Amino acid sequence: MAEVGECSASNSSIQNWAKLKTKSSSVDKYEWCKITRNSDVNSITLQNRSFNAILVDETLVQKDDIAFIKCGSEIVSGPVQDGHLSYKFEILSDSIICKGLKISMDVEHAKCSICLNIWHDVVTAAPCFHNFCNGCFSEWLKRSQEKRTSVLCPQCRAVVQFVGRNHFLLNIAETILQEDSSLRRSVEEIAILDSCSLIQSNLVIGSGKKRTQKRPHSVLGQEESGVLELPCPQCGTEYAGFRCNPNTVHLQCHGCGGMMPSRFDIGIPQHCLGCDRAFCGAYWQAQRLQRSGTYATCNPETLKPISSRTVSRIPQLTHENNQHEQDITERCISQMGTTLQDVISEWIVKLNNREIDRTRMPLNHVEMITAETHMCNECYDKLVGFLLYWFRISTPKYLLPGDATERENCWYGHACRTQHHNEDHARKRNHVCRPTRSR
Repeated sequence: MAEVGECSASNSSIQNWAKLKTKSSSVDKYEWCKITRNSDVNSITLQNRSFNAILVDETLVQKDDIAFIKCGSEIVSGPVQDGHLSYKFEILSDSIICKGLKISMDVEHAKCSICLNIWHDVVTAAPCFHNFCNGCFSEWLKRSQEKRTSVLCPQCRAVVQFVGRNHFLLNIAETILQEDSSLRRSVEEIAILDSCSLIQSNLVIGSGKKRTQKRPHSVLGQEESGVLELPCPQCGTEYAGFRCNPNTVHLQCHGCGGMMPSRFDIGIPQHCLGCDRAFCGAYWQAQRLQRSGTYATCNPETLKPISSRTVSRIPQLTHENNQHEQDITERCISQMGTTLQDVISEWIVKLNNREIDRTRMPLNHVEMITAETHMCNECYDKLVGFLLYWFRISTPKYLLPGDATERENCWYGHACRTQHHNEDHARKRNHVCRPTRSR
């Protein structure tokens, strides 16, 4: 009798191709068919990659021939059903797949060994990979730097070389708290922890010992010499009254990969508030460091206040990457006799005055963002896209281009997925609007 199995996939998980493989008695795998999602998204093609004919919906498909399959199609790995595996092809919705994903974890393993509570804003230390609350470890880090030449893990006492936020474990901690609300801390406790949290992006922690590795960002050609590694310019030279000591914790810049000392109390921004990533441009500008080829440093333009930025083009991600909507917005601004910069400046004032609902703003710490917030280029583009959405839905219809006023609103509004793969739908329906129907 033939063995029956399921060949299932989700709408989002079928990319350009998928393969069915059968394990033989040896360790080798035998690929016998290739499944491809076609450009129209709705149809699926199967190609016979085996040495024999196979059955697809009781139709014989010869070697290298193709057949169209659909949800419910039966695929047999040989020319007859007897003695061959039989598969049923199904396309599962994303929601079904998500509901089927369960993670089993002992609550005791999700507790910080410093405060003995469920992790809050969890960070992971390396190389031991023990996990702690951000606030708890930040306090431990400060005390360790004052007393020791190296930072030891609070749990196993291994020397910590690196610490960073762990977003995967953060989601697990949130799930645990949703299942058992008795494990939640009070609002006051959370506020105290958050006020102590200093780790926003990945920290590289020095051990205070000499290392003989070559300098990672230097172009001085010292590959063969065993010299003391100096991670950043201030490790070897004093700038603006500061010089790193052997215990100084360093941040790695997301933009250039270079290093800078992590300094929390000097009023110089080292992180983008929109994404929590570290950028060194503003810091080294404040230290009056002249850029050179010795160390990697960012241009100051990579992290600057929102109010100091200018914009000359509509970012590509605006209006959910819908180019038709971007074109309408651009023509609308032109018709009104103004410029993109003037529109954004006006809406930044509205943002600063808290006249805009920030719910959909695709950034971190949305309630803390003001015109003086330092932001990276990528997050600024997201902010511009967010402000242009509010500009469009606040603009009366008679100020829109004529062809835009005739379109009906899409039921799913800005959340519509069809607009991304159906050009006709993206053009004929207005997607810069709120959803009136949920999927």
